[in-house]
Amino acid sequence: MSEKIVKSDAEWRRLLTPEQYRVTRQGGTECAFTGKYFAHKGRGIYTCVCCGAPLFRSDDKFESGTGWPSFFRPFADDALDQIEDRSHGMRRIEVRCRRCDAHLGHVFPDGPKPTGLRFCINSAALVFQPETGEAAAAPAK
Repeated sequence: MSEKIVKSDAEWRRLLTPEQYRVTRQGGTECAFTGKYFAHKGRGIYTCVCCGAPLFRSDDKFESGTGWPSFFRPFADDALDQIEDRSHGMRRIEVRCRRCDAHLGHVFPDGPKPTGLRFCINSAALVFQPETGEAAAAPAK
């Protein structure tokens, strides 16, 4: 993982749209079935909208029926941080980009094999990079 990226609140506001800022820097959630990538089928890599770090492969995306892009594993073991979230009267595990601390969504233990995990991610936190060669299509470790 690359060196940690730290920016001021003003810098993040300049770099992101209001919705991207609300989701990634303020821990917001986009409405179900409204995000750009919830039904997206392209082949490639989903990266962090804030720092460009690779987060998820399209091959690891699945239709969960929840209205958010869902993945059963991250791009790499060290791509994400998981933090207990007790907001809204629930106990959930928040998922953040390890490189820039952007809020991405949550992970739940009800996903498909082989991991049994469902990373439920906000489209506003992602940028899709279409597959352009063998490096992008390399299988997960």
